[in-house]
Amino acid sequence: MSTAQQIGSMLEQMPERKQSLILELIKTMISPDDYLSNDDIADIQQARLEYARGEYVREDEINWK
Repeated sequence: MSTAQQIGSMLEQMPERKQSLILELIKTMISPDDYLSNDDIADIQQARLEYARGEYVREDEINWK
């Protein structure tokens, strides 16, 4: 049985109020990198490369009207 399956099994045995607490704890432990798709990660890496090459628009250059 995987770790995730073991956790799921244990959660099912807890009262609902404790399950809610565990859910909030887990949410604080997950970083964006844990749930980004491979395409998302590739896009972020591409954007970082473009930024490093100076390929960006400064905020004061944008006409916000």
